[in-house]
Amino acid sequence: MIAPTSFRLVAATGIHRGDRPYQQDQVAILPHPRTAGCLMAVVADGMGGKSGGRKAADQVLMTARQVFDRYVPGTEEATTILAQLLNEAHLMIKLTAIAFEEEPHSTLASFIVNPDLTADILHAGDSRVYHFRGPEMLYRTLDHSFVQRLVNEGQITEEEANVHPQSNLLTGCLGTQQDPPLSAHRLRGLQIGDSLLACSDGLWHYFTPKELGAIVHTLPPREAAEMLVSKARHRARGGGDNLSMALVRVEARG
Repeated sequence: MIAPTSFRLVAATGIHRGDRPYQQDQVAILPHPRTAGCLMAVVADGMGGKSGGRKAADQVLMTARQVFDRYVPGTEEATTILAQLLNEAHLMIKLTAIAFEEEPHSTLASFIVNPDLTADILHAGDSRVYHFRGPEMLYRTLDHSFVQRLVNEGQITEEEANVHPQSNLLTGCLGTQQDPPLSAHRLRGLQIGDSLLACSDGLWHYFTPKELGAIVHTLPPREAAEMLVSKARHRARGGGDNLSMALVRVEARG
């Protein structure tokens, strides 16, 4: 086990409106208020019109701050905190829909890094979390989407999914009548040089895992975030969605 005094977590976020008239994505990296070597990253891709989608994403971030502030690393399970985030944000978004007569929804891609360098991941929708060791992708979440289901069934390839006309059709997210899917994953041993990337589909849509891994490994997190946003914008060619990302890398203390 690596002691918290021997590593540091270096983080950066990126967000851009893309070519849309308004921003509905929200992103945050939250250092734990009392425990060194512990943080939460959250990406929320809001849907449901100009105000509805933003309200949904805002609810996700507000809830994340509240539940993470209550978290006691080493005493509570991080998966429990992430499940609370999912369920409480889902409920608040549904209440917002009733109050404002809108249909706000949001995706969620979130992870908690603990002082013992375990990490817990939870997602709903098509915002993703990637785990890289150096430039190599070791894990990524699987989207709750129609095209991911087709990929899982072997009907289409990942490449075909990216250009499928129904690629934006979700099978699970926050704020719908159905409860959101609870898809959790634990990484048991992060190492020096590992990176975790949470991002909305407005970013990952324009990169292969190999490209993402090369960029997050080669550049410091802030520069990597700037390059990923810039390249996504260039590749969108005037048709880009909102995009957001949270990047965390484990580095040795100098």
